[in-house]
Amino acid sequence: MDVETLRELLNDFKAGRLTEDAVLDRLRTLPFEDLGFAKVDHHRPLRRGFPEVVYGAGKTVEQIISISESIVGKKTSLLVTRCDTAAGEALVRRFPKGTWHADARAFALEVRALPRAGYVLVITAGTTDIPVAEEAAVTADILGCNVDRVYDVGVAGVHRLMAYQSMIEAADAVIVVAGMEGALASVVASVSRAPVVAVPTSVGYGASFGGLAALLSMMTSCATGVTVVNIDNGFGAGCAAAIVVAKARELAMQINRERSR
Repeated sequence: MDVETLRELLNDFKAGRLTEDAVLDRLRTLPFEDLGFAKVDHHRPLRRGFPEVVYGAGKTVEQIISISESIVGKKTSLLVTRCDTAAGEALVRRFPKGTWHADARAFALEVRALPRAGYVLVITAGTTDIPVAEEAAVTADILGCNVDRVYDVGVAGVHRLMAYQSMIEAADAVIVVAGMEGALASVVASVSRAPVVAVPTSVGYGASFGGLAALLSMMTSCATGVTVVNIDNGFGAGCAAAIVVAKARELAMQINRERSR
């Protein structure tokens, strides 16, 4: 339950459209709902501004559907990450208004549309980084950001990146997804005024160590202000970028309100 849903509930009670018992029934599962195998956190939108996200890997299709029904039942948008094709297709059958993003291995259903604000640019070094990048893009999108993608512009042909300099300059946050040596994050951060969230991927030859080389490279970047998430963690990057954008938006609105007084 988010702030707007709670406000509607209180307004319905004040207007006499809901009885006291009906309100209590709606609030009974506000903190969390115990499904036996999972405890769904319905309070998270009020605490964090966005709902609990379902991590699909390791769960059965039935468990994913049950948790998803609990979330959507509270008029809350749904994001299921790391789910396989069988789970994605089952979610589409259950929630036909949602979208199964095969590349991202994610299912998204926007129950209550968030006002679009902020601009997140997702960049990859190579084509094989796209699945992780798509997870980041889908996450930032359902959290209310305007999202653009620029793929396959790694440092092996860095002139490709420079063709998108205007998009980098316009972004409020940039997500850089790269494997191999992970150098692209440093290059982007050197030409961007926006926060850069770097995502190392488990892509590369030999001594890339399943993404560890890129992770360490990004963490020791000589470019300042680079934030690094874990290997292949597109979801974490999408969340980080969306939170930064949302906080900046709140601060700008607060400054404008104070100036108008």
